[in-house]
Amino acid sequence: MRFRAGGQRPGLVEKQRFDKRSPNGKGIDPSADTRHAGCAPYIGIMTSDQSTATLTAHLDEAVGFTLPARHARGRLVRLGAVLDEVLSAHAYPAPIARILSEALTLTALLGAMLKDAGGQLTLQAQTEAGIIDLLVCDYKGGELRGYVRFDKERLAEMHSLPSLFALFGKGYLAITFDQAASGERYQGIVPLEGESLAEAAQSFFSQSEQIPSLVRLAVDDTGHVAGGILVQHLPEGEEGRDRLHTRLDHPEWEHVRALSETIKAGELVDPNLPFETLLWRLFHEEEEIRVLAGIPLEKGCRCNFEHIRGVISRFGEEERSDMVDQDGFISVDCEFCSRVFPISISDLEA
Repeated sequence: MRFRAGGQRPGLVEKQRFDKRSPNGKGIDPSADTRHAGCAPYIGIMTSDQSTATLTAHLDEAVGFTLPARHARGRLVRLGAVLDEVLSAHAYPAPIARILSEALTLTALLGAMLKDAGGQLTLQAQTEAGIIDLLVCDYKGGELRGYVRFDKERLAEMHSLPSLFALFGKGYLAITFDQAASGERYQGIVPLEGESLAEAAQSFFSQSEQIPSLVRLAVDDTGHVAGGILVQHLPEGEEGRDRLHTRLDHPEWEHVRALSETIKAGELVDPNLPFETLLWRLFHEEEEIRVLAGIPLEKGCRCNFEHIRGVISRFGEEERSDMVDQDGFISVDCEFCSRVFPISISDLEA
C-alpha cells in the first residue's frame, strides 16, 4: 500500500517493518488495533528525499483521501477549539449541544468537498412538532457557524437522551450548495429519517445524489471534541464523472463500506490519533491511498457592523423608520453568534 500525500507526488508512505512505536512518534504500534490480521507493524511518511516525517494528529481540520483502485473518496474531520467557540456563544443543554456538534461536523465534511473555494454549503433541518424547530449550519472557506432553535420546556420534560425523532419530530434535511464562481445553487431535500443525523445524511446521498455513501459522526464524553468520516463510491472515477449507472451493491463499494464500518467512535474523536494512522488502520490492504492537503477549520460568523449596516441600508427610508425602536436604534440579532447590533439612523447616513 502507498500513501500519496497532498494530492501530488512530493511524498509517499510505504510499508516498513519495525517492532514498536518509536519514542519520537514516527511509528505505529500494531497492537493498538487488531481489525486486520497480518498487517505491517509500521508505516512511515516518506518525503521526496526518503526521510521519515512525524505523523501529527488533527484537530480543527478536514482531510480528504481517495482509494483510486476502488473508485472511492472520503473526508475526515475532527473539531476541537472550533466546537468550543461555537457552543460557548449559546450555553445549550447537553442534548442540543451534542446534535449541533454532529451537525457542524457533518457540515465540515460536506463543505470541504466544494471545489469552488468561494462556495458555501448550508445544512438546515426544519421540523414540525419537534423539540427542535430549526437547526442551521454553514461552511464557507473553512469557516463554520451554526445554531439551534428549540423548545426549552419540552426538552426539560424528557427524562432520557432524546432520540432523533423526539428532537425533530416530522421534518426534513436540506443541503444547499452555492457556487460563487458560477452563481449556481443546488439544493437537495430529503425527509429527516433514521436513528441519527449520520443516517439522515446517508439517506440524502442515496435519495438525492444517488451516490453510495457511509457517514459516521461522533462526539466525545466531554463534549469538547467531535469527529466524522464520509466515504463515497464513484464508479466512474474519483473525480465523479457520469454516475447514471451507480450501483448501491457494487462489489467495490461493498468492500470499501465493510472496511469503513469498522471505524470506532473513539477513533474519530481521539485528538492524539493522526488521520494517516486511522486511514492505515482502515485501508492498509489497498494498493494506494491518496491523502489530500488538509483544510484548516475555524469558527467564522460573517456578521459585523459594516455588513449589518449594508443590509439595513438596502431597505427604503419608510421601512427603516418602522424598524427604529424607542431609543432610536434598529437592533439586529445574529442567531449564529448571539450578538445584537444596534444601528442608528445616523450610522446609515454616514
